[in-house]
Amino acid sequence: MSGGARIGVVLSSGGIRGVYAHTGFLLALEQLGLPIAALVGCSAGAVVGGIAASGADLRAWSRALARVQRAEFWTPDPLWRFFWRIAARRGRGYTGLSGTEAAGAFCRRHLAAARIEDCRYPFHTLAVNLGSGAKTMFSGGELVPRMLASAAMPVLYRPVAIEGELYCDGALLELAPMDAICCRHRLDALIIHHVAARRAGTPELLRRLQEPWSLFAILERLLYRQRPWYLSEAPLGFHRCPCGCGAAVVVLEPRLPELRWPLTEGGPEIETAASAQAETLLRPYLEALSSDPRTRLPLPAAEARSRKTSCERT
Repeated sequence: MSGGARIGVVLSSGGIRGVYAHTGFLLALEQLGLPIAALVGCSAGAVVGGIAASGADLRAWSRALARVQRAEFWTPDPLWRFFWRIAARRGRGYTGLSGTEAAGAFCRRHLAAARIEDCRYPFHTLAVNLGSGAKTMFSGGELVPRMLASAAMPVLYRPVAIEGELYCDGALLELAPMDAICCRHRLDALIIHHVAARRAGTPELLRRLQEPWSLFAILERLLYRQRPWYLSEAPLGFHRCPCGCGAAVVVLEPRLPELRWPLTEGGPEIETAASAQAETLLRPYLEALSSDPRTRLPLPAAEARSRKTSCERT
């Protein structure tokens, strides 16, 4: 479908489930004919977003995910090495259970471009600089290290070194960083695909702690403690960009099955569900999104200006 509207996409964090869900979502956008003018991803969203922005075939990526083996993204140290580093060396230099080398090799096999500057549209990833604690938005440089830096969950993965600095999961600061592209790229609409885990009460947490890899349940709770301003618990929500530029903000919160770390069984079903929900939710608004989302979508008259935002007008 042709149209003059500039549409940006935000892919949230969301663990291994998020990788499958975002893949399904982007396949739905392709099916609907909605072109992407800019994309930003955090954690799982950075991985899938980097693959898509590079110009890779998303269907080939989907097929690869359906066959992925755990050793291609999760390579924890053997027990003897773990205990030796902790006991004999008292944890000196031990920064995570797994390196990111295997995940990096898997991503490189599917990228169509090696650098962010060579992507088919502007792409940004969010990470945390461990040295300064600052939010870092990568908008250039080699793709794979910056994708993985955004997804390197503390404790589970070792930090990623980039130009002498160490970086880890951007979800520590922000689950879906919309400010990276709105209003920087003069967008008419921003579609946020938010699949980060929802908060659950103590009974649910205690149940999770009885399952394998219960440490991840605690890390997940800490990472996803934030609640972005645009969430409503509804599958589809409409807002205006809070900086006052007038751009439409369309939020999708799909209802998806859980997928416990580091399992992949059930991943293709999550991808299919995310794709189907995105197509169902967006299709009624397809013409409005493609032509003039600022005036044709059911947006509030004005979004509260009191919200803090770092949107840049350029």
